[in-house]
Amino acid sequence: MYFAALLARTEDGWEASDTELDDVETLSDLADLAREASPDEDTVLVLIEQEDSWFGVVRIDGEEDPRIYVSDAAAAARSSYGELLLTDELLGRDPDDDDPDLDALDLDGTEDGEDEDEDDDGTEDAGTGGSAEAVPHGPVGDSRILDDLGVSEKELKTLSDDALSEIADALGASEVLETVR
Repeated sequence: MYFAALLARTEDGWEASDTELDDVETLSDLADLAREASPDEDTVLVLIEQEDSWFGVVRIDGEEDPRIYVSDAAAAARSSYGELLLTDELLGRDPDDDDPDLDALDLDGTEDGEDEDEDDDGTEDAGTGGSAEAVPHGPVGDSRILDDLGVSEKELKTLSDDALSEIADALGASEVLETVR
């Protein structure tokens, strides 16, 4: 089970709205959804929580690129909503980098080379195995994402199981978040 909400900063304070992520397929889709919540290009936070195993914060400031923080990348990688946030850039991967796959191939015609070649042909195994190894346990992303809003890097990294409520409390938005919970 997951919970997702948008918190949009306005002149009158924070406004919250519950959001369904079923139609969101990319980070760009999520950013567009967040921007729609604030026509004045104010700060919008997308808060996502998955069964108390991980949480994510996506911050959209106007037309700037989204800033992302995920509390546990390995846990998030096992969730379709987490995979949405775990971009190649966030994980330090080069999406166009095919060199590691080519370097792994031994094309000298030996039996070992053929085995490695066969392993790489299994797209499900190669894709899953490669991404699982590259996803670190623990937090990834911009840990200073909420510094200017009253949640320091240290506080963000030590939040409890009820992280979204603690973030909302620090922002002064706990009542509005609870209305959509």
